[in-house]
Amino acid sequence: MKNELFTIGPVTVYGYGLMIAIGIIAAYTVAEYRGKKQGLQHELIFNLTIWCLIGGILGAKLLYYLTQLKAIIADPSLLLDVSQGFVVYGGIIFGILAGFLFTKKHKLNFLTYFDLVMPSIALAQGFGRLGCLLAGCCYGEKTNSFFHIIFTDSKYAPNNISLIPTQPLSSAFDFLNFFILIWIAKHTKAHGQVAGFYLTFYSAGRFIIEFFRGDLERGEIGILSTSQFISIFTFLIGIGIVILCGLRHRKNTPELKNDDDIVY
Repeated sequence: MKNELFTIGPVTVYGYGLMIAIGIIAAYTVAEYRGKKQGLQHELIFNLTIWCLIGGILGAKLLYYLTQLKAIIADPSLLLDVSQGFVVYGGIIFGILAGFLFTKKHKLNFLTYFDLVMPSIALAQGFGRLGCLLAGCCYGEKTNSFFHIIFTDSKYAPNNISLIPTQPLSSAFDFLNFFILIWIAKHTKAHGQVAGFYLTFYSAGRFIIEFFRGDLERGEIGILSTSQFISIFTFLIGIGIVILCGLRHRKNTPELKNDDDIVY
């Protein structure tokens, strides 16, 4: 894959950055559209997006620094390289925290906007992984399988070697997650369940894909990668949110006639 797509004068357009930008725009556009349809304060969604974006970037960078703590202690100059090295889970956790603070500041129902935003996060991640594919980062292990990908001009992935195509697999899963969450959003009335399902689905998928990753700069906790370790907790939290929000909705709707109206 080629990360440097084209150059116009002094400006070079990189595939990774372009995909990230497309993902952010798509995520915001979908969230605003769905917010309008739901009668929410859609005029606040742009500011909510900015808050979540800033929180996500800071969180992703912070968690990366934590995974590289030994290397940073040995060479503090690594802290100056702010353009590379991000861990998605840090972005998710701090992005959610930023969204929570935003809704509290504007006295909004957090769970309602939590459900609104999370499908868009999955959509943005789908484009982001295409950026990883173009850049060659987050690459897979070596393989002899016919199902592989070969990089010839990557700064990150080993070149001219058959690798498991973890980036397109992750991207496909993220897009699938987005469409499933949109379907769930149309069929559940319990606030918080869409977000809970996002955490459940993403955690399960991420835990599995980590077994096939070949890049070494991800940190590890015992026999698990940092992301796999976090996935266990976010998976359980997601299931807990789905169940608790379903029970809460059922409790507050005593005359509910059809159990199919709630997604568990």
